[in-house]
Amino acid sequence: MPSKNINRYIHYVVWPAQHVLALTTTRHHPSLPFVHKSTLSKFSTFNLSGHVGDNHDKIISNRHCLLSILPKKTAIQWFEQTHGSDVAVIESVSTKAIVADAAITKEKNIALAIMTADCLPILLSTKKGNEIAAIHGGWRPLVGNIISNTLAKMSASPSDLVAWLGPCIGANAFEVGEEVRQQFIKLSPLFEPAFIKQQYPLTLSKESQGDKYLANLVFIATLQLHQLGITNVSFLTDCTFSKKDEYFSYRRDGQTGRMASVICRT
Repeated sequence: MPSKNINRYIHYVVWPAQHVLALTTTRHHPSLPFVHKSTLSKFSTFNLSGHVGDNHDKIISNRHCLLSILPKKTAIQWFEQTHGSDVAVIESVSTKAIVADAAITKEKNIALAIMTADCLPILLSTKKGNEIAAIHGGWRPLVGNIISNTLAKMSASPSDLVAWLGPCIGANAFEVGEEVRQQFIKLSPLFEPAFIKQQYPLTLSKESQGDKYLANLVFIATLQLHQLGITNVSFLTDCTFSKKDEYFSYRRDGQTGRMASVICRT
């Protein structure tokens, strides 16, 4: 079992299915305060991404630390996320990151890890825990039907699946333009309540012309899950943008680290 100091900085999901372990990291190293500051990454914390200008050796160390709290013999499959809608089927772990924004597996000892710093992590499993999936739920993958694409590659029926939505930028902080809103409304008018028009936009720059809306990623993903037949959905509703002491946020900080949401069969 993880030690108490690890529990403080790792959010374990109370998974509503058998034989599944799921968790999401925070910006804090799981071993703090026992890690010396000189060993921390550029962002002073538990960054797990290799594409944000951080020290390579410290990222590798952080990933080994994450692996150490997973079941023995587990290997983590990492991904090169492109904000697209491609889904990978993982039968064995590659040491090279796989280009995809979602993945599924039926294999034991494989952990799927989705990295985020405002986008919505979505984890799925069957009720028996014999098939799992992880989805990078940014607005582009969601409008590209990445959830539907994932279900199309799973053997299980939607009614047999449970879902968990992790921390992401909240509905009071995620400002988008009219063009984003229109892409979702073209999918379905039911997405319209996910967008609240801003009287006083948060972004005041020359590039921010036109109407601005606050977008609700959790609403969008939940509606899509329900439309696809997945009604057993739970949440960790933390806002990455507003909880600066706990989470990385690209929208808030620009260059920053990444958390990981991980799911594996046990």
